[in-house]
Amino acid sequence: MHDTHASPGLWALAWRRLRADRVAMVALAIVGAFLLLLVLSASGLIASDWEDEGAVNYAPPTFTGAAAEPLIAATPAATQAVPENEFDPLAADIRELKSEMSASHTQDVEMYGVKDPLASEMKELRAGMAKTERQAHIERKPSLPFGADKWGHDIIRKTVKGAETSIIVGLVSALLAVALGTLFGAVSGFYGGLVDDFFNWFYSIFTSIPSILMILTVAAVLQQKGVLTIVLILGLTGWTGPYRLIRAEYIKHKAREYVMAADAIGASSWRKMFSHIFPNVSHVALVQMSILVVGFIKAEVILSFLGFGVPVGVVSWGSMLNEAQNELILGKWWQLTAAAVAMAVLVTAFSLFTDALRDALDPKVK
Repeated sequence: MHDTHASPGLWALAWRRLRADRVAMVALAIVGAFLLLLVLSASGLIASDWEDEGAVNYAPPTFTGAAAEPLIAATPAATQAVPENEFDPLAADIRELKSEMSASHTQDVEMYGVKDPLASEMKELRAGMAKTERQAHIERKPSLPFGADKWGHDIIRKTVKGAETSIIVGLVSALLAVALGTLFGAVSGFYGGLVDDFFNWFYSIFTSIPSILMILTVAAVLQQKGVLTIVLILGLTGWTGPYRLIRAEYIKHKAREYVMAADAIGASSWRKMFSHIFPNVSHVALVQMSILVVGFIKAEVILSFLGFGVPVGVVSWGSMLNEAQNELILGKWWQLTAAAVAMAVLVTAFSLFTDALRDALDPKVK
């Protein structure tokens, strides 16, 4: 017979606390919406045509083709009247010469009955070409609620595609950093002795250098732009925080009864580390990963802004801000606003959710 009054586990209690926190649930919904955009963008269902030049350069927000710019009348360029320069000393002579040529042409037509046999066909052809050009001109400038950049790319699609790059960099880099930090912390805290001394020495080297200088140094050494390069830069330099916390947890847990019982039945060291101890410290790794995702998204923006980030042809929020700094001089503010607002919303929501998750997983919070 099962006990219907069994105590809930750690994760059940954490989820119950999260559901009671309205701010955390709103933040979780926002983060989920961004992750959904990431999946849809990566699968090509949305924003796959962000590189299409769908508008004129620097098209402003709420830009529409029909009302944005009046088109020139469908008149052949060769027959359009050339404006007369009133300061030209030969203006009167040229005007008189044009009138004589026009009168002579009229007399020749009346005397010899000369008519252009293709006049009507050419008129219809020119009208059709003008209509096609007008339609193409309008189709080239659809409605753009957030405007376009200097290449005519839709800012909304570009922001969604940039979110895909920035979020992927943040998630994968955080996963790599937490994996390294957990591995190093588990080995160091469980074995102790010379192994612990070696990892502490290695940890001290990384923490003695400011993080931004370490990131820029690794970026300069690799000298190859790309999403994978940024992931390696951030992941290989961001493991120190998880390492310190996981090491402390392993030092505390390795002397507990359940680990001694596993040792008594002949469990190997790696089995005790990752099958017995790690499930009890996994919440620390999860919280650290949430914290690092926020930090790495901002780090990617900084790297791309400084020119060490994504290559040409790949868009991210950092590359959008890099382009926007030159656009601000011209008064084109919409690309900067779109990228900054999207990044601020995601980072704020992720930070609020991380704080709530850390409180929910804290066993001291009742």
